[in-house]
Amino acid sequence: METVTSIQLLRQFVEAPGARALLKGLSSYCNKDQKSRLEVALELYLGLRDDACLKCRLAEKSVSALLKVGGNAFGATEEAMKSKFKDPYWRRGLMSVIKGLALFGFTKPFVPGAPFQVVWNITYNCNLRCRHCYADAGGSNYYEMGTEEAKSCIDKLAKWGVVILAFSGGEPLIRRDILDLVKHSNGHGIYTAIATNGVLLTKERCRELRSAGVEYLQISLDGATPETHDTFRGVPGMFERTVQGIKNAVAEGFFVNVATTVTHYNLKEVPQIIDLCESLGVKWFMMYNFIPTGRGRFIISNDLSPQEREELLKFLWEKLKNSKVSVLSTAPQFARVALQTEGVGCSKVPTHFLNSDLPDKLKSLSDFIGGCGAGRFYIAMNPNGDITPCVYFPMVVGNIFKDDLEALWTDLREFKELRMRDTLKEHCGVCEYRYVCGGCRARAYCYSGDYNSPDPGCVLNKEFYNGLLNKYQLAYSNKNLESLKEKVY
Repeated sequence: METVTSIQLLRQFVEAPGARALLKGLSSYCNKDQKSRLEVALELYLGLRDDACLKCRLAEKSVSALLKVGGNAFGATEEAMKSKFKDPYWRRGLMSVIKGLALFGFTKPFVPGAPFQVVWNITYNCNLRCRHCYADAGGSNYYEMGTEEAKSCIDKLAKWGVVILAFSGGEPLIRRDILDLVKHSNGHGIYTAIATNGVLLTKERCRELRSAGVEYLQISLDGATPETHDTFRGVPGMFERTVQGIKNAVAEGFFVNVATTVTHYNLKEVPQIIDLCESLGVKWFMMYNFIPTGRGRFIISNDLSPQEREELLKFLWEKLKNSKVSVLSTAPQFARVALQTEGVGCSKVPTHFLNSDLPDKLKSLSDFIGGCGAGRFYIAMNPNGDITPCVYFPMVVGNIFKDDLEALWTDLREFKELRMRDTLKEHCGVCEYRYVCGGCRARAYCYSGDYNSPDPGCVLNKEFYNGLLNKYQLAYSNKNLESLKEKVY
């Protein structure tokens, strides 16, 4: 009962007459103080600045009242709140939450005022030739913006309220200006990350990246042996260089996440990969959900079946309980598996971003923060500024140079539909876990061309998955199952 009361208290505050109008005013940009009014108000509240315009000083009183309500709802003291939000990244996150409440109200799942994270494929140049590359990197027939254009994009993202900017690719470390771009992002108070294949992470390069402001490195490792990893990566000798890159990153103090895209090629090696992660001292192991897009369409016959994925997620959940490494997955079904396994006693709810400890009165927040975040918690951007709902979602919905970012976020039909769980097609749309899961929308889109269709990777969508196979049963015999899968997908 206490849980419901806490959520209701916050909802009542947000839905009170005039509350959202007040929050919108707080989220507006102050030309005099050169920041959002909310950010200035928070700095005043936290004692990080002494002066501001009259409107921003008045906004500080509203922010103080709002934080008091939030603290009371979830059992946090004012001192604890002030300590937490002195961290600039937490502060940007809070600003996005408040702006989201102003723009969209108390929605389920929750939509922030801007993407929490933007994954920017800053280049399609790459030093490897990975079999499953979502970007089909390595080609040269595309437009890649220069340094000044890229910095102007970062300025736009910062003003929009983005909390995390992850440079990806291709291989982002190939860009000669990557350190300048990292410094520019970090200068705006944005949490800056890099997704890399790891082979360029020498000790010197790690020191440079750390000095520039990179906090987090995601390093791809697709096998526990050189044979498996190098086959995936398309270049021999990369396993040793990747492992050495991981060692260098850990030694330099980065938050290191090892990412593994799981298919039939490496499914049996997942336990050994996690063991290797533990021995290397990384923080996270993340099992990436294979999505048939980019160059990955050519290995689609080696995707996991729904039952294989289910068993893998069950293994990962059990491994999470006793591993020194935090185990995560981009498969949104991971949350459902955890809740079904543990029942009402489950307090840890795994998401793409983190394994959230939500005991007691915070537990019901899982319905608001969990599930697929495409076009809701995060977006992706291509080297030319094109915007897609996520890196695995090959549907361009705008461009950072041509479109108003605020208008895209609030008005775009595709974003609105991606955030809705009750209108998804069965079984996803009627599933009792739709708010903590909702299925992978990129997966649904790449398999069927319809992002509202069921996620064929989930065991609860067996009829849909079998229907895809049966669609071609007259043309193919059962003995050609691999060829059948290739045609269906």
